[in-house]
Amino acid sequence: MKNLLLLLLLANVLYFLWGMYQEDSPEVGVAIIDEATLGPPLQVTTGRDSDDIASVGAVLGSGLPSDLAAIAGRSCVTIGPFKVRTEADSAVLLQSSQGMKSRVRTTQGQMFVGHWVQIRNIADEATANEMLATLSDGGLADAYLVRTEDEGLKISLGLFGDLEGAEKIELQARSLDLPADIAPRTADRTVYFVDVALPPGRGAGAIVEKYGEEQVLRRDLATCPQ
Repeated sequence: MKNLLLLLLLANVLYFLWGMYQEDSPEVGVAIIDEATLGPPLQVTTGRDSDDIASVGAVLGSGLPSDLAAIAGRSCVTIGPFKVRTEADSAVLLQSSQGMKSRVRTTQGQMFVGHWVQIRNIADEATANEMLATLSDGGLADAYLVRTEDEGLKISLGLFGDLEGAEKIELQARSLDLPADIAPRTADRTVYFVDVALPPGRGAGAIVEKYGEEQVLRRDLATCPQ
């Protein structure tokens, strides 16, 4: 009886050991997984549509370089030149009233004075006096002789602020067979500029509309007040 119990116990131990060795040991390989257990699939995007990419300028403005510079707070304009200080002061007051920092800057420069009607390349004073007599007889008695280092003798028929008035005198002199022409006259004088710092997001459209493209210098070439 005792031997029978020992045999049964030994058989149970051997069966247990056999079951342990029958299990597959882990090996390197491919695991097959049920996709249903992984949840919803992920959406992977390799790029962005151009319509989804918005520039800073597109959000706050038109996207032009001037708008982008204004957004960054580095944009400025210079208005001028002004011939008199009162005009520059008025521009400063106007821009300041609209919340923009501005200042007057004074410099020396060549300013357009007017359209100068003249007869140039005169050989000598005798010829010049004959021309002056002809002009006087033809109704242009205000003409006078001018001597310059670079052009020698010439006759001035007047300086005109408007081109139409200058052309009228030119044609009148030419009708007397005198070779009059028109040239722009400039002079060294004090001129005034107004430098304006544009706030972030502020463009220069209103300034250009008021003063014109030829009198407004924008962005990098302008001198921004600090």
